[in-house]
Amino acid sequence: MGKINGCLKCIFVFFNVLFAIFGALLIYGLLQTSTYKEDISSLDLPGLIWGWLFVIGVLGVSSLGIFATCCESIIGLKLFASFMGIGMIIMFYAGINVARGRNEIETAFRDELQRANLREEVIRSMVEEIQSNFHCCGIRSATDWGDNIPDSCECISSNPGYVTDRGSNSRRCESKPQGIRGPDEIYEQSCYDIILELLNLGFNIMFGFFFGFAIIALLGLLFAICMINQVKSDNSRESMYLRKY
Repeated sequence: MGKINGCLKCIFVFFNVLFAIFGALLIYGLLQTSTYKEDISSLDLPGLIWGWLFVIGVLGVSSLGIFATCCESIIGLKLFASFMGIGMIIMFYAGINVARGRNEIETAFRDELQRANLREEVIRSMVEEIQSNFHCCGIRSATDWGDNIPDSCECISSNPGYVTDRGSNSRRCESKPQGIRGPDEIYEQSCYDIILELLNLGFNIMFGFFFGFAIIALLGLLFAICMINQVKSDNSRESMYLRKY
């Protein structure tokens, strides 16, 4: 008979298998990203390194948890518990830092949006992608594009949900400014508020990621401590039995 409760062992192994699969999928995703990325700038490299460290850590710790539980190794379980404790502290610390710096980052981002120049290739590509997906035009207004408005600003008033009546609450199209090249009708809404909403969504995802993994690490730590105590208790009973006989 095993030293660890069978139900506890199955639950623990199951969740570690899920996280091992999750780590393997993340590694595949990073490999795909590296394949399609022709050059990695100095700004991208640290993020890529941290990404690889994270996914390898997830896969490695999950594998350690499965091995230690199946073998009922008290050393392996203690090592797993140590990693869970360290991971929990790191995730809570990162989440708190994001919460502290949120207002400062949002203010700096707003200032950058006000100064953004659509002639820069990176900003131009990002804004065009947002325009196509979220039906807006320009950062502050369509005039941000100068004398050549791109096709991603084109608004077709015959599409469902779009009107040219300014008294309506529906999304509206408007005529392009005179003397400017581009589509005849463009989205009236600018992308400024949409970009800020996306930034806010990004912060919420980061909060969910850091605090979610922190809670998972805490649960993993508690499970590991419980199994360590079961193994120790069983070893103590065996020792007493051997001394007795």
